[in-house]
Amino acid sequence: MELIMNVCVIIGVVLGFFYVFARRFNEIWYSFKLGRKIYKSLPPGDLGWPFVGSTLAFNKAFRVVGDPYTFIHTHLLRYGRVGMYKSHLFGMPTVIVTNPEICRRIYLDDECFEPNYPKSVKILETNGNFLKIEHKIGYKIIASPMNGSEVLSKHVEFIEQLVEMGLEEWSSMRREPIEVMDKIGGLFFKVVLHIFLGNEIDDQAMAELHTLYKELGLVIMSFLPYDLPGFTYRRALKARNKIEKILRCVIEKKRKRFEKDDGTTEVYSLLDKLIVAKNENGSKSYSDDTIIDLLLGTFFAGHNTPATAAMWALLHISQNPHIFQMAKEEQESIIRQRPSTQKGLTFQEIKQMKFLTKFINEVLRRNTVAPTNFRKAKTNVNINGYTIPKGWTNYTPKPGEFIPFGLGSKFCPGSELAKLEMTILLHHFVLNYKVEPVDQNCNDTRLPSAKPMGLCRIVRVSQ
Repeated sequence: MELIMNVCVIIGVVLGFFYVFARRFNEIWYSFKLGRKIYKSLPPGDLGWPFVGSTLAFNKAFRVVGDPYTFIHTHLLRYGRVGMYKSHLFGMPTVIVTNPEICRRIYLDDECFEPNYPKSVKILETNGNFLKIEHKIGYKIIASPMNGSEVLSKHVEFIEQLVEMGLEEWSSMRREPIEVMDKIGGLFFKVVLHIFLGNEIDDQAMAELHTLYKELGLVIMSFLPYDLPGFTYRRALKARNKIEKILRCVIEKKRKRFEKDDGTTEVYSLLDKLIVAKNENGSKSYSDDTIIDLLLGTFFAGHNTPATAAMWALLHISQNPHIFQMAKEEQESIIRQRPSTQKGLTFQEIKQMKFLTKFINEVLRRNTVAPTNFRKAKTNVNINGYTIPKGWTNYTPKPGEFIPFGLGSKFCPGSELAKLEMTILLHHFVLNYKVEPVDQNCNDTRLPSAKPMGLCRIVRVSQ
């Protein structure tokens, strides 16, 4: 009996030692790696366990508790409101930034910080070729077909046609509740493909691409991005490879067409412009891999993010009858002033929708569709007396500040297009439809962003 007790004591001591050692391993490791001086200047916080860091606690806050800010609040309670906290997330040493002014500084400082995303997000690139393009050039390439009154006005008719057909189709399916956000995502996916690819993709290929992108969406911000049998990440990799294959075929087809061109082929879509672009030596400016890298991420963000925001907008406006009525009155007023010969919206009318614009901004404030951003320090950076070491990632959850589309050179290039899509959808919705959630307390996912999930009915209320 005494022997068993002694063995138990020894096992307890050993386990206790390993627990303490494991719990402090990251602290010891980074203290050695950075040097005591830099380590002591880090913000307060917890580097968590070996390998996983604080990712398990992060995952619990997002997926189990359902309130991501409990993770941040834990740091606030333990270390005070210092605005910066060291941590270890997604396999990377990280500084969490919660102070809006510090977030703003990091967003705008391209000399000291650069984009850096977890492995699960990098699935949206092939070989990283696009990231090698100087960011101002890359931003200009993506933003060119999605910003400016003249450019946006050309998209109004196409978007409106899709919205009208979509709402009519969804309302005809009243007996069978639908996943409205998925339907909106499919609609906006057609918009972004039309803008970037023109008419090169038929409906069947477009539906296949949308399905493949939904597979990709399952692993964005995943905690287990491992290419192993049975893992969602492996399925997502296969989906990405299929997307890449489809896009490569489209690009090759386009290149052959322009190679045989006698000067009469119109340069219409962004893809056309990328293919015909030449550098000063007369050779092509962008390789197929670079173009695919550009399109992979743009297509995902170009439909997923605005669809999430639009779904929140439909729910909020439906749950607030007085807001719904004010928005409807504004739209009816605009229609009454329309010439009898005019059919459909104009960009000038959209600019007159002051109340609807304010409502959309409020939706974006309440339901941040991109709640996190990641930056990597290019060098040791001192902010408010704390050091962010070179190579460390900055995780910025952006609480308390209205920054729906980022800042600086990384400002979302599709922000104006997203607002245009939401405006046109809401215009037709408040005039003719209402949404009826099947479950009034429908859940919402939290990663990579908060999305209202659940079946709904779209009901037509006017003839």
